[in-house]
Amino acid sequence: MKNKRKLLLTLFLITWAVFSVVQFVKQAPNYLVKSYFQSDTFQSTKENFIDQLGNYVLMPFDADKAKETIKVTQGEIEEYRYLYGTLTEQVESIQSQYRGRIMEAEESNDATLKELLVEERDKKIDDIKKNFESDDYVKEKIRKQKEQLIDEYATEQEEGKKAFLNEFSYFSYHFVNVDTGETFDSKTSQKSNLFTENYGEKDPLIVNNSVHLNSYDDNPYSEVQNTIPEFQIDGASGRFEGSISVPKSMLSNSIFGTEYQYFTIAKTTYIIIWLTGILAIVGLFTFARPKMSMFRESSHIKEAFLRLPIDVRIILILVVSFMSFGLIEYIGNSVINHILYFNPINLITFSFEQLVFLFVTFISIAAILFGTIWTWDSIKNEPKIENQLQNAMLYRLADGLKDLFLNRSIGVQSVAVLIIVFLAGIGFVGAMYSGELLIIYILLVFFIGLPASILLLRRIGYLNRIMQQTEDMARGRLTNDIKVKGKSPLAKHAANLNALREGVKKSMSEQAKSERLKTELITNVSHDLRTPLTSIITYTDLLKNPDLTDEQRKQYIDVLDKKSARLKTLIEDLFEVSKMASGNIEITKQKLDLTQLVQQAIGEHEEAFSLSNLELRIMMPDSPLYAYVDGQKMWRVIDNLIVNTLKYSLEGTRVYVTLKQLGSNIEFSVKNVSKYELNENVQELTERFKRADASRHTDGSGLGLAIAQSIVDLHNGRLAVEVDGDLFKVTVTILGIS
Repeated sequence: MKNKRKLLLTLFLITWAVFSVVQFVKQAPNYLVKSYFQSDTFQSTKENFIDQLGNYVLMPFDADKAKETIKVTQGEIEEYRYLYGTLTEQVESIQSQYRGRIMEAEESNDATLKELLVEERDKKIDDIKKNFESDDYVKEKIRKQKEQLIDEYATEQEEGKKAFLNEFSYFSYHFVNVDTGETFDSKTSQKSNLFTENYGEKDPLIVNNSVHLNSYDDNPYSEVQNTIPEFQIDGASGRFEGSISVPKSMLSNSIFGTEYQYFTIAKTTYIIIWLTGILAIVGLFTFARPKMSMFRESSHIKEAFLRLPIDVRIILILVVSFMSFGLIEYIGNSVINHILYFNPINLITFSFEQLVFLFVTFISIAAILFGTIWTWDSIKNEPKIENQLQNAMLYRLADGLKDLFLNRSIGVQSVAVLIIVFLAGIGFVGAMYSGELLIIYILLVFFIGLPASILLLRRIGYLNRIMQQTEDMARGRLTNDIKVKGKSPLAKHAANLNALREGVKKSMSEQAKSERLKTELITNVSHDLRTPLTSIITYTDLLKNPDLTDEQRKQYIDVLDKKSARLKTLIEDLFEVSKMASGNIEITKQKLDLTQLVQQAIGEHEEAFSLSNLELRIMMPDSPLYAYVDGQKMWRVIDNLIVNTLKYSLEGTRVYVTLKQLGSNIEFSVKNVSKYELNENVQELTERFKRADASRHTDGSGLGLAIAQSIVDLHNGRLAVEVDGDLFKVTVTILGIS
């Protein structure tokens, strides 16, 4: 409890110290060392008095002398003459103005009115003609207008002089015209003056009464007002010596006394405020010295405040600070005014209002102190200030704006909509105050606001449709395309989603195919490995029989040898294709003649072809075809393709082996008629353990085409498989060199 009382006392002293410091900063230049006669208020009043004294008293406007100085230039004559157009245009204008009125008089059989109108029209036309006939005629008219304007100005000056003498009656003056010796005296000078200012030989009062005049005269030929050219009256100037003063007797019977009293009371009040502020500051450094621990105690308010983003906290502190300074300034001014214009009836109401304002100021300054200390502690104790900055509202706003303009079209359209909404709000407020603005507002709403609203609603509806169909896609319903409307960013997004949908469908199809091939791979690997392994186990058991003859034993050993070689070949092919698929195999390229390589491969299998009842047809150039390849790996490709024809070609048919140059590429192809029905997807034949012999009666491993495909890929070539009925064709394309 004691700590809370000390905290409240400390906060009160801080509030009053801040209040007094603010009042000192704002009012000290006006009240600390100045008297009333040095204040800006009195100096402004004095300058105004001096200016008007010169114009109304010392060098008054002389209408007769001003008329004598009137000059009419040729330019003014021409401007007056052609002010409303040429002679023809002015006459036509007058006739058109009176034509309708004269016709109305004729229709009403009012001969008198008609005669007056015709006479008035002809008189104006004659006046216009004289304007164009004589410069002197125009000159005299301009002179009369200027004389009239001078008379009006002189009358205004007389009225202004009366107001001046009444307003500044508390000033006394005594001046002598240095040039003429004429004396001007208010005859109210007294020996006891509160203020006196002298104008001597070194700094006389200089007055110049030159004036600029212009006028607005009714156009004698139309109802429109037009400006008469501006002209200057060069008056005399003079130097005056003397003084101005404010008698002490004026303190009680003029507005000056009220201002003087206001200044004195205000100065006394501010001095009291400043002195008590000094006492508050002394108290803060002595008995009420604040401890930072008092401001750092945990509370629900502190936790809630620190949960706000750091920039929101800083903005709140600044807003409350400006509000506090505004309250302090208002309280200071209102206290001075109440003291000056003291009214006992309003004392209770005024005191209550000021107490409320002081309490609000007290709460505001306390909030500023606590908020500043808590924010500083959070920054100082945070291991990474970047965390707070990234959570700042302005940072997130900037990040959002950056994302908004990832698509410039959407960003510009969004900003345009916000501007339209903002201007619509301003326009609505303005339209409530003016009928003309209401009409403009309705037009803008109809031609801009309504189309923009329709466009926005359509875009939002289209966005909702896209979101709904996107949600369907996420749930696996990939049946319908999203309709693409127009060329907007949303339409492009819909097209991208459709492309994504097709990609997902294709991916799902590929995944299903992959799962099927994986299952078949496991099945085929198991079958191809189990078959020779079963034979090895079976014949091994048979060899354990002691009653076997030597010939039987030899036969069994031959079978074991073949099956072991078969199993070895399967395992080696499987390892090789796996290494190729994983990219763990290296190739050594060198310049090689593919013509010679194909000839050697065919030569090794010529005997096998003759025994298999297949007719081999070879088409290749006599000249060498060179390419950068790995000779061993490319030999494996050619050998596998030729061996496949031996295994899977229909007996009694032809096998075509072709090697040729196609542009910069070299093409090697093998074509044969399959003995097995090719009813599967032809592209799957290059998968591992896929064979045209679905019953797997042949000795192939099912890895031949897969190995060939991998080797060709390592050489950046292309292997294509084509099937037309039972006709099977494999084509290998490799980049050649000259």
